[in-house]
Amino acid sequence: MSSGKVGPAWPGDRALPVLAGLASLPVGAALALALYGAPPPLGLALAGGLGLVLVLALALARYDAAVALGGLLLGMQVVDPAPADGVFFVVMAIAIATRRFRLSAVPRPVVAMLAVFGALNVMASIQVVDPERAVVFFGTTAFLAVFAIWLAGYTTSRRRSLLLVRAYLATAVASSVIGVLALLGALPGAELLTESDRSRAFFQDPNVFGPFLIPPALILIEEIVHPRLLSARLATKLVLLAVLLVGILFSYSRGAWVNLGVALVVLGLILSLRGGVRTAATLLAVTAMTAAIIATVVVATGSGDFLAERARPQTYDTDRFSGQRAGLRPAAEYPFGAGPGQFESVAGISAHSTYARALGEQGYPGLLVLLALLGYTVIVGLRNAVAGRGTYGIGSAALLAAWCGLLANSAVIDTLHWRHFWLVAALIWLAAVPASSRRA
Repeated sequence: MSSGKVGPAWPGDRALPVLAGLASLPVGAALALALYGAPPPLGLALAGGLGLVLVLALALARYDAAVALGGLLLGMQVVDPAPADGVFFVVMAIAIATRRFRLSAVPRPVVAMLAVFGALNVMASIQVVDPERAVVFFGTTAFLAVFAIWLAGYTTSRRRSLLLVRAYLATAVASSVIGVLALLGALPGAELLTESDRSRAFFQDPNVFGPFLIPPALILIEEIVHPRLLSARLATKLVLLAVLLVGILFSYSRGAWVNLGVALVVLGLILSLRGGVRTAATLLAVTAMTAAIIATVVVATGSGDFLAERARPQTYDTDRFSGQRAGLRPAAEYPFGAGPGQFESVAGISAHSTYARALGEQGYPGLLVLLALLGYTVIVGLRNAVAGRGTYGIGSAALLAAWCGLLANSAVIDTLHWRHFWLVAALIWLAAVPASSRRA
């Protein structure tokens, strides 16, 4: 577990007011354009304004409670920006105003690569086809990058990491229950919580809902093998894990299944190498119990045929792979890509891949910077896992496994704007920074 004395501020912390001002420009412009393009009804606008005022009051009075509220709202991503974004925007603004926002909690190469990637987005925006889409898309990317940096600077104690994990776990379990019950027709308005006979709960797409449940499931598995952070009983952890895995299964997202498979292999290898035969036996027992529970649910709900159908190649897979290849066209035509959010306008098809989107929108320089950032995070996460260096109780093996699963998932769907993508990255970065270099 990371610990240590408080060290000196990183020189970049002194420039935070300027950096915050620059970062707020695309975010503010994105929000303004989003509201201008699709103005909300008066009642909804008033409710949103009142909600922001209440969140501001809560954050000023109980900062950690506001963070917990944002964590709980991560399970509601039907619209973009999501409700959690509004909460975290207020929280981060207060953190900057009160000098609680710390660049020093993130490795310097990460900050440098994020800055370069942002600069490439700006350079690529010169020849955009849809300026409004470019501003909104880049504003979201900038917001999430700042969110990851803030989160690393916030989670600098065991109490705060516990608060974050509990909030994420609670909203993930609730989302899984709601999604599965809706799929079974046990909830009113079930058609709003499902899509094409697949669970999605309060997410835009089942392909986002399923992967959202995976990081807390992995944290639970590591907690079952090596309890460190959560004080719940073993039986409770197993039930929660089963609920999450059933939700992942009933999302019928093949990307989520691949994500989970890769993550479980990585987690099993790391934990087995650390703990030897005894840990491997525990993992096998946990796997057997959860597999039995899932099989029982599948049989009881009669989902076996649909599950087998989803496991086969689908008719739209051709379009999906065509979209990934289409990223080469704008990269060849524009030296720095077509610009943020322009893939669909230029290629005429969705990217279906984070890597294809980066190539098409920021060109080869953008793809190389993104791959460097993702690869650096893998290396950092591997070092943390080998050293057994967790993030204030959050297991490093679970975080590395979650990250590897997300990278595999990113090959078949665009994950750049997934909130939990940046959350996992932030927790990995934080564990890699020496405690003496951070400021709480």
